[in-house]
Amino acid sequence: VSEFSSGEAYFKNKLKLALIGQSLFGQEVYSHLCKEGHRVVGVFTVPDKDGKADPLALAAEKDGTPVFKFPRWRVKGKTIKEVAEAYKSVGAELNVLPFCTQFIPMDVIDSPKHGSIIYHPSILPRHRGASAINWTLIMGDKKAGLSVFWADDGLDTGPILLQRSCDVEPNDTVDALYNRFLFPEGIKAMVEAVQLIADGKAPRIPQPEEGATYEGIQKKENAEISWDQSAEVLHNWIRGHDKVPGAWTEINGQMVTFYGSSLLKSSVPPGEPLEIKGAKKPGLVTKNGLVLFGNDGKALMVRNLQFEDGRMIPASQYFSAGETSVVELTAEEVKVAGTIKVIWAGILSNVPVIEDSTDFFKSGASSMDVVRLVEEIRQRCGGLQLQNEDVYMATKFEDFIQKVVRKLRGEDQEVELVVDYVSKEVNEMTVKMPYQCFINGQFTDANDGKTYDTINPTDGSTICKVSYASLVDVDKAVAAAKDAFEKGEWGRMNARERGRLMYRLADLLEENQEELATIEALDSGAVYTLALKTHIGMSVQTFRYFAGWCDKIQGSTIPINQARPNRNLTFTKKEPLGVCAIIIPWNYPLMMLAWKSAACLAAGNTLVLKPAQVTPLTALKFAELSSKAGFPKGVINIIPGSGGVAGQRLSEHPHIRKLGFTGSTAIGKQIMKSCAVSNLKKVSLELGGKSPLIIFNDCELDKAVRMGMGAVFFNKGENCIAAGRLFVEESIHDEFVTKVVEEIKKMKIGDPLDRSTDHGPQNHQAHLEKLLQYCEAGVKEGATLVYGGRQVCRPGFFMEPTVFTDVEDHMYLAKEESFGPIMVISKFQNGDIDGVLQRANNTEYGLASGVFTRDINKAMYVSEKLEAGTVFVNTYNKTDVAAPFGGVKQSGFGKDLGEEALNEYLKTKTVTLEY
Repeated sequence: VSEFSSGEAYFKNKLKLALIGQSLFGQEVYSHLCKEGHRVVGVFTVPDKDGKADPLALAAEKDGTPVFKFPRWRVKGKTIKEVAEAYKSVGAELNVLPFCTQFIPMDVIDSPKHGSIIYHPSILPRHRGASAINWTLIMGDKKAGLSVFWADDGLDTGPILLQRSCDVEPNDTVDALYNRFLFPEGIKAMVEAVQLIADGKAPRIPQPEEGATYEGIQKKENAEISWDQSAEVLHNWIRGHDKVPGAWTEINGQMVTFYGSSLLKSSVPPGEPLEIKGAKKPGLVTKNGLVLFGNDGKALMVRNLQFEDGRMIPASQYFSAGETSVVELTAEEVKVAGTIKVIWAGILSNVPVIEDSTDFFKSGASSMDVVRLVEEIRQRCGGLQLQNEDVYMATKFEDFIQKVVRKLRGEDQEVELVVDYVSKEVNEMTVKMPYQCFINGQFTDANDGKTYDTINPTDGSTICKVSYASLVDVDKAVAAAKDAFEKGEWGRMNARERGRLMYRLADLLEENQEELATIEALDSGAVYTLALKTHIGMSVQTFRYFAGWCDKIQGSTIPINQARPNRNLTFTKKEPLGVCAIIIPWNYPLMMLAWKSAACLAAGNTLVLKPAQVTPLTALKFAELSSKAGFPKGVINIIPGSGGVAGQRLSEHPHIRKLGFTGSTAIGKQIMKSCAVSNLKKVSLELGGKSPLIIFNDCELDKAVRMGMGAVFFNKGENCIAAGRLFVEESIHDEFVTKVVEEIKKMKIGDPLDRSTDHGPQNHQAHLEKLLQYCEAGVKEGATLVYGGRQVCRPGFFMEPTVFTDVEDHMYLAKEESFGPIMVISKFQNGDIDGVLQRANNTEYGLASGVFTRDINKAMYVSEKLEAGTVFVNTYNKTDVAAPFGGVKQSGFGKDLGEEALNEYLKTKTVTLEY
């Protein structure tokens, strides 16, 4: 939109802006943007205090600009609905954050057409985080500066829009730098940045990792002066710590803090020696201040001193004033202490005089006053910004003045992972289970607060309530994954470092394997010993396998026809897709997670994973371990909930570039349709199966019985490659059935945590009922129920291992998958190899298959003719992390495991150049 006026500014492109923040700096940015003809459609600032509005609010209200004064934008990690609605109502095209002490949610940051820009007082990527000006001085930088960058969810890591720099003068202080350059030039830079965006010329320059630094808030105990250094280094240390927390040393047995340092260029004036602990040469108390000496023989001078009791005096008065006397200081002499005292007096207007013993809250201050105090200190003390907790922890003035500074904007520092566990004493251990959504590196309740019960199939009891992810939660998770891929550390990480993180995660999975196996037994009914070896063991192996692939993904060089007389070079690159969605089933909760997510991460993607609604707990424990392994926030997101809500949204989401799904064929078809209609996202599907197992009369019968039982009853029959139908050659059919029944009778059905249990409960009540109906259908159609077919008479969802014979090709049992412990046996005529192959292939499924025979030629012929993604010969269920796994026909397409799985999460780019 172009607006026209007699003024030159109005002939430029203009934007509708939302200004978020406060302070005099924010006011000046607002005023200059209005003068340039931009339309500020809303100002979002802090509430009034004692009837006094923030300077930004005053200026906006005077102009009639809508002003919103929210004390906060979110509660318990969730955006406040009314605040979000008020923000969206202004219709901003760009958010401008000149200075903001509030945490602004990412859905607000990302909401406008052009996103959000932020001002930062350093030359990024150097000195990210709080106190950037201070660290510029501490580190002795010769250049200071400012950056305007595009907001992301990292700690000052967003792409650079523009930067400005200046020389650091030898005796610059935080105040001097801010007032001389960072304040006035910062205003100009913000205005210029907005105009660049309006004109479509604003760059997005990724911050390089080289030269990047993040310095945390300095604490008092870390600010002690180390004396064996040059005068310049000592000077930088003191001036960089000026105000808070203050560089200190020990003099006469007590802590003394130094303020107001400058390099001494003239000759050392006369003075009285002062012994300083650790200093090789005594200081000199002169009429101008305290002279200190570096190990290079050069000198510096400090003007003010502060004692442990909070008293501050001119350094020149150290001896004459006495260490216990109280001297009233001007703001110039006391630097931060005097300035802060003035701020306290403005807030505590009912207190006649601010004394060392004055208590902030006992004098009438409220939590809103904390916000004001923190902001005013930032505004008036050269960029110092305290944490709210600092005020609560040091309520007396004399204690408060010692507190450390906090970040320049927001509260977006990396924080230690907070996990709210559900704990249970079980299996001779304390099992700690996260139960909330894991989004952007933090566990959080669902946006609408909804939960559901996850059930222990062993006895039907509720394990815990789990967050039920909403559409908003899915969108947040995708946004976090997108930012992590496009702007975060993950996208810039080299392949070997990515592999190192995956190896570390594999180690943590192994270190916690007993707890994970216990959770798997509780949540899915998996027999503990099987869970330990397969569910968890193969998960560990999968992550280690794909960790090794991280730095081995490569393209190729391709010879092409040359366009003479020129030459051409053509090569391909393998690149990650971006944000991937993964939806996993309930039969192997952690292992299915590992099979897909390990390849996805190794390829360099970020992911949003939805575990099965009935088995979310190991996926959430995995999220905790991934954070401990060091994965950057947003790379891995776990959203428990329903397929109809969370799963459907993932399949439709426009920012997801790939979806990997394991589940039923019917749901797979719906997912594929949604992925196509939405944004034609890449899909891989591992769907239903009706895997045939052919047993010839020349097999090793005892082995075939043992393996055949494993092919059906492994993991309670809840196995995607389970042998859905056994074809047994007529001459050995009866003996085979007899031996199977004999072995079933030896199986122990019981508590999956009992080490002697062979067969645990089915995963959930609805599935058990479906299996019982499956058996009823078989009996009605005329199949012979040889054994089982009933629910076990005990609490929980237990079913007897079941055997049907005389199953004919037209029957329901012959066509449909049970996904349970039901062996379906059909006999075939002796020697009829092609006939049994025709029957075995007469299905729309093609996930796996098997054959038992001693005849190698027969084995090879049958394996060639079977229409399945996997063929087992004289074995079954033998999967390995290096062997690709996947089906054909309506069992899906795409591969898990092996090198081929990487291709599911990569794209190939062809590059041709002429030289």
